[in-house]
Amino acid sequence: MSLTLVLGGARSGKSAVAESLVGDDAVYVATAEVHDDDFAARVERHRARRPASWTTVESGPDLPATVRALPDRPALIDSLGTWVARCEGFAADGHELVAALAGRTAVVVSEEVGLGVHPETEVGRRWRDAIGEVNQVVAAAADRVLLVVAGRVLELPS
Repeated sequence: MSLTLVLGGARSGKSAVAESLVGDDAVYVATAEVHDDDFAARVERHRARRPASWTTVESGPDLPATVRALPDRPALIDSLGTWVARCEGFAADGHELVAALAGRTAVVVSEEVGLGVHPETEVGRRWRDAIGEVNQVVAAAADRVLLVVAGRVLELPS
């Protein structure tokens, strides 16, 4: 059993890296809700990359409950940023997620937003702060933390 956190900025290659870390019998947990054609096309590109043997499970704001209900197979959760965005007031409970992941093999994808542009809006700053806090909680529990930049992978020390 192991937990790997894969962090990266937009279009960094983090999802592809995460996909390469799980085997052919994975459960893919999608946390996003599709609201427009552009995002639907992005989701379809992700789907096309995944092996047909993977099972896809869609999760809403209660990601920990979704994780607890998963079959006993490696899980890939993509991504924490869209999960946090779907939680009322961005109140995602990273500790509850870590508890749900205990005892299973999982790769979790998340956005590294602390290196980007400072959000102009108050809601943008609240989301950035919330995802930063969740990332820290998951990273503290993870066996490995990888940072993906321009498709290159750096393993972060604990």
